[in-house]
Amino acid sequence: MITHDVLFIGGRWVKPDSDTTIEVVSPSTEEVVGRVPAPSAEDVDRAVRAAREAFDHGPWPRMAAAERAAVLHRIADGLEERADELAELVTTENGTPISISRAAQVLGAIPHLRAYADLVDQYTFDETRDGVKIRAAILREPVGVVAAIVPWNGPLVLALMKLAPGLAAGCTFVCKPPPETPLAFNVLAEICERAGLPEGVLSIIAGDREVGRTLVAHPGVDKVAFTGSTAAGKWIMGECARQIKRVSLELGGKSAAIILDDVDASAAIGQMLPMATMLSGQMCLLQSRILVPRARQAELVDTFCNAVSALKVGDPFDADTYYGPLIAERQRERVEGYIAAGRQEGATLVLGGGRPKHMPTGWYVEPTVFTDVDNSMTIAREEIFGPVTSIIAYDDLDEAIAIANDTDFGLAGAVYTADPSRGFEVARRVRAGTYGVNCYGTDARVPFGGYKQSGLGREGGREGLESYLETKAVALPAGYSPFASS
Repeated sequence: MITHDVLFIGGRWVKPDSDTTIEVVSPSTEEVVGRVPAPSAEDVDRAVRAAREAFDHGPWPRMAAAERAAVLHRIADGLEERADELAELVTTENGTPISISRAAQVLGAIPHLRAYADLVDQYTFDETRDGVKIRAAILREPVGVVAAIVPWNGPLVLALMKLAPGLAAGCTFVCKPPPETPLAFNVLAEICERAGLPEGVLSIIAGDREVGRTLVAHPGVDKVAFTGSTAAGKWIMGECARQIKRVSLELGGKSAAIILDDVDASAAIGQMLPMATMLSGQMCLLQSRILVPRARQAELVDTFCNAVSALKVGDPFDADTYYGPLIAERQRERVEGYIAAGRQEGATLVLGGGRPKHMPTGWYVEPTVFTDVDNSMTIAREEIFGPVTSIIAYDDLDEAIAIANDTDFGLAGAVYTADPSRGFEVARRVRAGTYGVNCYGTDARVPFGGYKQSGLGREGGREGLESYLETKAVALPAGYSPFASS
C-alpha cells in the first residue's frame, strides 16, 4: 500500500482542502494498492492561482531559453535515475506489462524533454520582418497558464508530451492525471522539485472528471492541453470556445492498417503486429481495422491469428507477458459489449472473445479477432479500447483507401507493401495525421496529431513547441531594430 496525504501545488507539498481520498486499484490483482488525496475545487483554485502568479510575476517565463533547457535536462536525468521505480508504479496502476512500462511509458518520455531542451536553444523566438509598408518585430511569447489533462493508458509519456514543450516555451502548468494513475506522478513531482523548477511553475493534482471540468472552466487558465476521449474533447472544446481559450486535443482513433496484395504475409504481419495489439488495445494509435485483399484474406487471417495466439496473456509483472489486464472492470464490460455487438451484427469470431481461464483474477479479456466485418458495423466504427481487431476485405486499392477514410477519426494508420513508393502514394491519400509505410512510430522531434474527430493541433517537433506560444507583432520606427543581429 502506497499512501500520500499531501498534494503538490505550486511546487510545494501541501495539505489538501478536504479529507476525501482516491483509492488506486490494481487491474491485475483487483486490490487497493494506493491512496492519495482527492483535490477539492479550492485545491484546483490554489493550483491555478500559483501558476498564474508564477507566470505573471515569477522568473520562469523570463529566463533565458538555455536556463529552462537545463532544467528539462535535469528532469530527464531524474526520470532515468528512477526509471525502474516508475515502471513498477505504472504497471501496478494501469496493468501495462513491465517491459513495456519501462521502455515506452518511462524511458519513452525522456526524449521529449531532451528534444525540447535542444530545440529552444536553437529556436528563434524574436526576429524582425520587413512588410510592404512597415518593419516589425515578431515576438513569440509563452501562452500562459496551461491545464494539462492526461489519461491513464500512457500517463507519464503523454504528460511529458505536454509539459516538455510548454515548459520549454516558458509556460506554467497545472497537470491533472486521472484517478486511476496518480502514484507515478508523485514521483514525477519529486523529480521536478529536485530539478529546480521555480515555485508555482508546476502543480500536479490527480482527480476525477469533475476536477477536470473545474480546471478547464477556471478563468485563470489560458490553454487546455488534453489527451483522452473524443466525447470529453468535444466538451472541453466547447468550454474553451466560450472563453476564447487556447486548446489542443489529442483524441480517439479507429485507424486502419492496409495490407497490399504484394506483401510477404509473415513479414507484413510481423511489422504490423505491435500497432494492432499493444497495451491490450488500450491505445489511441491502435490499428484496430486491418484491411486485406480479398484474394489473400484466408492466408493473412491465419498468419495474424497465429501471431496473436503466440503472445502471452498474464501477470503484467512477468517479463514474458505481452497482454496485461484492462484498466478497470467497467472497461472490461465495455469491451465485452462490443464483442457481443460484433457477433450480433454478423461478424465472424475467429479468435478469443472471452476471458482467459488461466487468469481468474484481474480484468482480462482474450485477444479477439473478427473477420467478415463490414465497415458499417459498430466494431468497425467505434473506438473499443480493448484487444479487439476487425479484419475487413477489399477488392481493389481504391476501395481499401475509401474504407480507411470512411471513419469519423483520422489519427493514424499504416500501409504494408513490397513497394515503398506505392505505399507512399497510399499514405498521401489516407486522411490521417500520422502514417507509416511498412512501419509506424512517433518521435519527439516529429509532429503528432489527428484529422477530423481525432483532435486539434499537434504535439512533438517544432509544431508542438509553437502550440505553447503566442505571436506578437510590434511595428518599429524607421531605422530602428531591437535585435543586434537584425
